[in-house]
Amino acid sequence: MEIQLRNFLEIPYDELEQLNLEAKDRVAKRSSEEELREHYLRYLHEEKRIKAVTVCFTDIEGRLHMLDYDKKFLLKSYDNLTFDGSSIRGFSVVKESDLRLAIDWGSFRWLPSDVFGPGKVLVFGLIKDRDGRGYSSDMRGRLKDFVDELYQREKITAQISVECEGFLFEGRDAEQTFSDSVGFKLVSSGGYYNSLPKDPLKIFIDSLAEAQRAMAFENEKDHPEVAPSQFELNYTYCDALLAADQVQLYKLTARQIAANSGLTACFLPKPIAGINGSGMHTNLSLSKGGKNLFYDAAGEDGLSPAAWDFIDRLLNNANDMCLLINSSVNAYRRLDPHFEAPNQIRSSAVDRTSMVRIPLGNEKSARIEVRTVAPDANPYLTFLSILYTGLRGPKNEQQVTENRRSRTRVLPGNIYDAIRLCKSSEFVSEMLGELAKDKFIERKVAAADRCPRELGTAVKSGEVRFHHEVTNQHIWNNF
Repeated sequence: MEIQLRNFLEIPYDELEQLNLEAKDRVAKRSSEEELREHYLRYLHEEKRIKAVTVCFTDIEGRLHMLDYDKKFLLKSYDNLTFDGSSIRGFSVVKESDLRLAIDWGSFRWLPSDVFGPGKVLVFGLIKDRDGRGYSSDMRGRLKDFVDELYQREKITAQISVECEGFLFEGRDAEQTFSDSVGFKLVSSGGYYNSLPKDPLKIFIDSLAEAQRAMAFENEKDHPEVAPSQFELNYTYCDALLAADQVQLYKLTARQIAANSGLTACFLPKPIAGINGSGMHTNLSLSKGGKNLFYDAAGEDGLSPAAWDFIDRLLNNANDMCLLINSSVNAYRRLDPHFEAPNQIRSSAVDRTSMVRIPLGNEKSARIEVRTVAPDANPYLTFLSILYTGLRGPKNEQQVTENRRSRTRVLPGNIYDAIRLCKSSEFVSEMLGELAKDKFIERKVAAADRCPRELGTAVKSGEVRFHHEVTNQHIWNNF
């Protein structure tokens, strides 16, 4: 007779969805930090079947890190969590290694136990320095501060939804074992909207959609993308900070579900030369008092003057911020005009090669779509840079008309040009501060120098193995 020794929390998917929707609603109603903390501490104390709390944070490049704290320990020490920042590339140096990890209680989520294991819940952390101040390299904290200030000062909320594409490849850890001669092996030969119901790609998409729904992503649609073995799952708009958290959870969940089937979910922008790459089209609008500030029925392409001002600032500073939203060597393969690449510094309602597209919309859905963003970009840094640039970036009035319609300006074609433009940008220094900017650029130079300088026509092992979402400390220390 089987003896059950463990009794850890496992919640059916429909109940998970309800719990997580209620958690999102508490934040949407702007419950105070104190109210959220007390609510979840009480829950953790009363729910005996939870064994651990997973606390997540993201480094400056966008790599997700996770620590599991024993629940009993966390209840006693949640206000004094520390970690070694010198072990995180782009964070502290050894002499200033200790960093604090504060829990953002509004990010509390219940997890599908078949994906994350039973008896666990998840929160995102905010990184603090020794004195308890926000750490300059914590882009999640920087984004949170910016959107909080935007609401407190002007009652404006930034709403974001992404279309994050990826590939599904044969074998676990296919990126770590990548070789120039073999490349990646596709699991499906289907194309856009075309996959049999029991095709491995469709089974993966269905499983990912189910997990997302349970985590209250509020799914809209999912489908195979243009390239074979490529996928995209769409979900509804939400506050910018939550949207960035969901990007990290989307990729984490996709990778785990793929690994459970002996496969690899890959978010390299261009893992296979010769076919369409993957993007993370970022749809954005601003609202105030429930009104969409980007909509104007009488405006050009249905957009308001405020929306056009936002677009003009993005286009005027496109080269300066390109590295922030296309931050890997491989990302510049995607900016290839032969594959509908959005490398034109202009806006358009119809042309998908434009950096900014203006989708059809009404008072509820009017928005802009920044198509240039790569799926491996740090989502917190990406959303911060888009919002900060669109609202505060310098604008050249003489270039407005040219930026909106011209084809004469294009984004950098390689990471070295993007690094040079970012490094010389006074605006990026203002936005990020010199210290965070220098740390980020240092990481990008280190990655670029480990890859062939010329992209060529074939994907090289260096740009895969030294990709920030793939590599580990051991590989880097060999160089």
